Amino acid sequence: MSTKIGILGYGNLARGVECAVRQNPDMELVAVFTRRDKETVSILTKEAAVCPLSEAKEWKERIDVMILCGGSATDLPAQTPEYAKYFHVVDSFDTHARIPEHFANVDLSAKEGGHVAIISAGWDPGMFSLNRLYAEAILPQGKDYTFWGRGVSQGHSDAVRRIPGVKDAKQYTIPVEEALRAVRAGENPELTVRQKHTRECFVVLKEDADAKRVEEEIKTMPNYFADYDTKVHFISEEELIANHSGIPHGGFVIRSGVTGWEKENKHVIEYQLKLDSNPEFTASVLVACARAAHRLAAEGATGCRTLFDIAPAYLSAKSGEELRAGLL
Repeated sequence: MSTKIGILGYGNLARGVECAVRQNPDMELVAVFTRRDKETVSILTKEAAVCPLSEAKEWKERIDVMILCGGSATDLPAQTPEYAKYFHVVDSFDTHARIPEHFANVDLSAKEGGHVAIISAGWDPGMFSLNRLYAEAILPQGKDYTFWGRGVSQGHSDAVRRIPGVKDAKQYTIPVEEALRAVRAGENPELTVRQKHTRECFVVLKEDADAKRVEEEIKTMPNYFADYDTKVHFISEEELIANHSGIPHGGFVIRSGVTGWEKENKHVIEYQLKLDSNPEFTASVLVACARAAHRLAAEGATGCRTLFDIAPAYLSAKSGEELRAGLL
């Protein structure tokens, strides 16, 4: 069953979605919706329409799944519940502390509209979340650890860019090497978030912006920087383009656990991602989830889901027979 995709917003993540749709023969991009003047937005898929955001709801009969590509700080908390009234939707909401609240809001809206919504899809939350669940289920006696980076966090970079006085910014998440070594050695250390990662921001200020105020706002931002050691570097726009134009990322999910009657045998499960492009990989997860949303909807499902709630086969373009013969 072909899935007709709409994209809401057109930045790095949306361009990744567009590329991912092209690589999936059962997907078709039909429209991109933007807050910008549509004449200034140039997309790669020539046969797809570019439309003002105000026209999105008029497409509800022509789009199977709308993939929402806004930021988690301010866009998705409003957009996902709103558009779940009109479409099956997928988002990449990544503010971990607010996922329960976001889920509840989206679930109510999706059920009222008779739609399926999949939230917090990506690699963390998303693929890393699944690996934490699998590892904990397999080794219930143990501890798990997640390390991100070194890489650019789209959500944290977006949060910095939204601070008044900031023209542009990139934020890097960096694992603390000593903590990573201790976990891999099976030492099961007790680590605070501050002991596991540092954060480093490269910020271009607008003219006449107060650097001291911007730095203080970054370092005290709840859910993003307040609990971490954070370095802030103010640089020129030219330096940001020259040295920080890529969007790499990655990380590790590690669980150290024991088995045996006397817990005599130790095991370490480690899952690693190394990504050249954070948004393109995230986008690829979103597209797989769009397939799952379409299939769930065809079965009559409504309401909100996360990757915890979706059978792996629903993500794949292959049939059950093909999966059993080739991957099982």
